[in-house]
Amino acid sequence: MNRICELFEIQYPIVQGGMIWCSGWELASAVSNAGGLGLIGSGSMYPDVLRTHIHKTKQNTDKPFGVNVPLIYPNIEEIMQIIIEEGVKIVFTSAGNPKAWTKQLQSHGIKVAHVIANSRFAAKCDEAGVDAIVAEGFEAGGHNGREETTTMVLIPSARKATDTPLIAAGGIGSGSAMLAAMALGADGVQIGSRFAASNESSAHQNFKDKIVEAVEGSTKLTLKQLIPVRLIRNKFLNEVEAAEQRGATSEELKELLGHARAKKGMFEGDVDDGEMEIGQVSGIIDKLQPVDGIMKEIIDSYRLSLNNLCAGNKSGF
Repeated sequence: MNRICELFEIQYPIVQGGMIWCSGWELASAVSNAGGLGLIGSGSMYPDVLRTHIHKTKQNTDKPFGVNVPLIYPNIEEIMQIIIEEGVKIVFTSAGNPKAWTKQLQSHGIKVAHVIANSRFAAKCDEAGVDAIVAEGFEAGGHNGREETTTMVLIPSARKATDTPLIAAGGIGSGSAMLAAMALGADGVQIGSRFAASNESSAHQNFKDKIVEAVEGSTKLTLKQLIPVRLIRNKFLNEVEAAEQRGATSEELKELLGHARAKKGMFEGDVDDGEMEIGQVSGIIDKLQPVDGIMKEIIDSYRLSLNNLCAGNKSGF
């Protein structure tokens, strides 16, 4: 049996990204109901809002689901306490030291996966005793690694560094990409952008439309002086590029970034002055779909690609 399916007790080794402003209860429960692992994105939620989303997810699925928690969250203690109190069984952590919460969460029967952007941190994850590792290449949307290591390079490197169940992320939006990641050593995949463009995503319709409109080159990794983040090109990104070209300091960039810029773009739909975090794979997403349709396409594409590959091998390739 597939290690990710066995670990999380799911049908398919597909994890939905816990994206801020996109991954509410409706998306998480829909992905879980379709056989994957849905994640609530707590990074854009106040503690009481997270509790509500956990309750609604429980009401809408009897399948396993989890919560994604950026460890730089200002209310981290309260967030973790809610997760424990509500009996959530799976937590994905990111943006911090995996040792900070892994053992405490596991002591409450919670399985923990941690997101890394380079293979060096695979060893830190092993030391922390995480149950799974997400290796995310720089194609991914949102906050990213400074090394700019692609998924194609990161996955075999991480696989060499650890025997822990490995989930590939970044640039994966199809079954054929899923097959490629697993051929490189991943046990499963995490998909964000494709699910951001779903009917059940909590993102604003304007943002979803921008994902569908995106083409190759529509996104860029920027704000490297602060925390690298991949965004869709718009007026705000142009202002950031202009500031960086004139040598703006980190403080000046923080002032330009302002408050709640991501909420403005992804949740409120300001496509000019908002921050719109999405991956490079948006360039090949050409329609909005319900989650069950997305899942079916990915699985069918995976199986077709695998069959074609096997047929090619039989013919002597």
